[in-house]
Order: sequence, then structure tokens, then C-alpha cells
Amino acid sequence: MREFSVPATTEVGPDEAVPDLLAANVADHGDEVGLRVQRDGGWADVTWREFGDQVAGVAKGLIASGIEAGDRVALQARTRYEWTVLDFAIWTAGAVVVPVYETSSPDQVAWILSDSGATGIVVERPEHAAAVESVRDQAPDLRSVWVIEDGAVAALTAAGADVADSELAARRATLRADSLATLIYTSGTTGRPKGCELTHGNFLFEIGNGMGLLDRYLAPGGSVLLFIPLAHVLARVLEVGAVKTRTVIGHTPDVSNLVDDLGAFRPTFVLAVPRVFEKVFNQAKAKAEAGGKGKIFDRAAAVAIAWSRAQDTGGPGLGLRLQHALFERLVYGKLRAALGGRCGGAISGGAPLGERLGHFFRGIGVTVYEGYGLTETTAAASVNHDGALRIGTVGRPLPGVSAAIADDGEILVRGGIVMRGYWHNEQATAEAIDADGWFHTGDLGDIDSDGFLRITGRKKEILVTAGGKNVAPAVLEDRLRAHRLVSQCIVVGDQRPYIGALITLDEEALPAWLESKGKPAGTKAADLTEDPDVQAEIETAVADANKAVSKAEAIKRFRVLGGDFTEANGMLTPSLKLKRSVVLKEHDAEVEALYAR
Repeated sequence: MREFSVPATTEVGPDEAVPDLLAANVADHGDEVGLRVQRDGGWADVTWREFGDQVAGVAKGLIASGIEAGDRVALQARTRYEWTVLDFAIWTAGAVVVPVYETSSPDQVAWILSDSGATGIVVERPEHAAAVESVRDQAPDLRSVWVIEDGAVAALTAAGADVADSELAARRATLRADSLATLIYTSGTTGRPKGCELTHGNFLFEIGNGMGLLDRYLAPGGSVLLFIPLAHVLARVLEVGAVKTRTVIGHTPDVSNLVDDLGAFRPTFVLAVPRVFEKVFNQAKAKAEAGGKGKIFDRAAAVAIAWSRAQDTGGPGLGLRLQHALFERLVYGKLRAALGGRCGGAISGGAPLGERLGHFFRGIGVTVYEGYGLTETTAAASVNHDGALRIGTVGRPLPGVSAAIADDGEILVRGGIVMRGYWHNEQATAEAIDADGWFHTGDLGDIDSDGFLRITGRKKEILVTAGGKNVAPAVLEDRLRAHRLVSQCIVVGDQRPYIGALITLDEEALPAWLESKGKPAGTKAADLTEDPDVQAEIETAVADANKAVSKAEAIKRFRVLGGDFTEANGMLTPSLKLKRSVVLKEHDAEVEALYAR
């Protein structure tokens, strides 16, 4: 078994807990701006003292409402300021936060409430409350439902007006590093989600050893705009980490206004999934082509990539430096403006970004640091950073974390970031965490001699063709999704004579593409599945993806589908992972058509 570890830079004391971070900021930096909140069309500053007072008021309200230390309290909302207030208030009251995706179905909400034994839930909208009421009979422990848009924060604050500060202090004193902080239910591509038990110590170990790696951005004077769901562990860790590092936090719940919000908030750092970076690139390319400047953009992109690659091989020569300086004035500054103009770095997680895009963004002045982790590892188990950056990998293990590759290629992780276990599921816990403390991730990968980790696929998703060739679909799928017209795809071929793919079109990219081809505006994806120009575009994408694999692993046939894979139709999880079994069942006929003679 190959293993690589990095010594810890921070240890967690037995009596430490997450609310201590906020208490320290209030006591020592109370007048500093800690957050900014959208109000009246602008961004209003909130000091650490103001935020701390709000958190304390809501925490007292929870206590007055009957929430006991150790109770589970669910939280269902989009990424907004109130989420962070409630997150810290629930912790300050000595309780456990159970995040629920805003888009979860009533059946999913019922499962989480019943399995966690939640005694209360805060939801964003009246519709969420109605959905909770419709499944209340399945959640026997549930007593209270609060609605953010109906004034939950103010109502809780008023309810707790008579709760003494000493009682709040007593609740905080019940928390230790080994206390349960949150139950995060894995979105689950198959079966019922499992509740991952993450402790206060897990969070503090993760951010204590991880945030220092990105201290060029996550520090006083820096700012981060959160827009991916805070129900996702990676966004949550960045939220807590920003409190520790006193990085100003902003929230935006509506990604349809993301460009405007980035321009107004002007973060120094962002967190996003690869699809966001793909869209920034593809939309910029489409805009350039529409303005007759497609060749200039392509050249600028090639120079950015070459300039980035040269950073790892002795630095760019004079000619490349001059070209890079030219495109800095013509192109790169405009691209950075789409991220607010001040953003110099970003974290990409949830899926591979791809080496080409990684070099492109570093080349334009926004280094995207890829990392790797799971809910079970409190987000990042490894990450690239300025001191150890290798684009195309997911970095080295965090300080205090060990990563290993088992004999069958599975990635194993050990350290203070690994969850306590699965809630009320000893069998699943024993299957995931072995006697030596190694968490078995289910992912396949490799560690090079310098300790950099590469992800090659999912252990349970390996396809075995009729000829006996093992194929990791993620390698092909990630490259296909990088094409501007591709939204989602699934690679198939298990026990089949060759590899095939089902591909969906990106509705957001279609208008510009239709205009560039002189096709009628408003043409839908469903009308383009057999279009010769679409077929030619996808053939190009497939040919590019096939460069990453051997001939035996290459895609031989594909079909373009008329509809997308989405969370709404049940084919993607809330964290945008493909539910392979659902997609294959729904599109069985299309798969069979790939192999029809």
C-alpha cells in the first residue's frame, strides 16, 4: 500500500468547539467588518459584534423554545446571510445542525427528519413549511417549524429575550471537540442517504490545518462570496474557516444574478464547482465569436495555457511574456472582471476541473486550487496551494492527514478530518472505516512520488467491456463536459462490445451557438438531436475526450438526447453528481440503440 502524509500544523484541544471562533472575533475584533449582507440593492457591512449579538439572540430563542443540548435542528434554505446566523446559533445553543438542501423533495425531507430525530427545523419559505407539515407524521420527534421569510430570526430573538447570558454560556460549555456538530446526509446516488457524523473537532482540524494553505486570500482584508449551497460540506467548511481567518463573508442565493453579485461584492476568493468555471470560459468564447473576435480569444486562451505551463518548467521565454502582456490588456482583465475584478484565487471541488481549464485560469490571473474530499472527510482531504501546486492533480494531503492507495487502487484517508461514523448505522460505519482508522473512499486514484494525488474514477462505477477491458467513465465524462455545447453525459459499455455515450446539450450555450450557425433563434435542444452541425460539434468533443484513453477505452458511438439530466428530474443529486442507475433506467432504449446492429 502506497502512503503519503503531511505533519499537522494545528492540533485541536479537547475542550474546543466551533462557537469559540466567533466568540474570539467578538471579543478581540468586534468592530471589524465580518460579513456583508444584501440590503436595498446594495451590500451593508455587519461587524463581528453585530453578528455575534444576532447569533446569541437566536440561540437564546432556541433555548426558550425547548431546544436542548444535543438536539438535532434541521436547516433548509438557500445560501443566504440567515443560514450563517442560524448555523452558529444552533451550535451556540449546544445543538446539532442538520442541513437540508433547499431543493429536497418532501420524501427526502421526511427521511432526514425521521432518521436524525430532529426536534426542530428552520426553513426558508412557506412552501418548505407546507412540505414539512405534509410529512410530519413520519417525523415523530419534530416539534417546531420556523420560516425565515416569515420572520424566524426576529421571532426567535424575541422569544429568547428573557434567557440569561449565563444560560447561553452554560450551553456553550457543554460542547467539546468530540461533540457532534452536524449530521450531513450524503446525497446518495443509490439508496437512502446516510447521516455523516462530523464533530466540532473535525471542523476545527480541517480549517486549522487547511486555511493556512490559502492565507494569501483567506485572511483579514480578504473576502469570499458564497453561492454554492451551504448544505454542501465544502461551502460549510469555507463559511466556518472564514470566521476563523476573519475573511469577510457574503452570500448570494440566486446564481442567475451571480455575475452582477460578483461585480458588486468584488470578492478576493470564490468557491465553485467546475461547471461554473467551464461556463465562464465557454460564455467568454461564445461572446468573442459573436463579436467576430473568436480567433483572438482562441489565441489568448492558448497563450494563457502556455504561460501557465511554463511556470512549472522554468518560466516563460521573452516571446511568450510579450504575448501574455498583450492579452493581459486585451482579454484577461475583462475575464477577471466577470469574477468581480479583485478575485485572484478560487477553490474548485465536487468534480475534476481538467488540466486545460486549470492552466487557462492561472494564465489569466485567477489560480483555481483543486482539492479532493468527501462529506465523510469534512470536505478537503487534499488540496493544491501556493506551496505545493500541480495542476491536473488534487494536491497533497492536508497537514495532519494521510492518504494511501490500496492494492486495488482505492484511495484511503486517515486523520482528524474523518467523520465519527454514520448516524445509527454501525454496519455502514464498519464497512467504511477499518480497524486502523482508514476511511475507504470508494474512489480510485494514484499518488506520485511527490505526494500529489490524482483521481481516476469511482470503484463502483468501473465498466468492464465484453472484451474484459476496465474503463473509468469519469475520465471521458469530465472531458466531454468541458465542451461548450455539452451539459451532461454518461458513458456506458458495461459487458458491451465497446464504449458509448449519451450526451445532453447546454440550453444556456445554445442561443449564441445557434446565432453563429445561422439557425433560427429559440430552437430547442429536443429539435437538434440529429442536427448535422450538432453532431459535428459533439464528434469533435468525443474525439478530444478519446485522446485521454486507449483505443479499447474510447467512445465508439454516441447519441444526443433531447432533454438534460437535472436534479428536478431525479438524475442528478443536489451536489450535481450523476445518478447513474436512474439515468440508465430512464434512457434504457437510447442505450440499447447504441448497440443495435
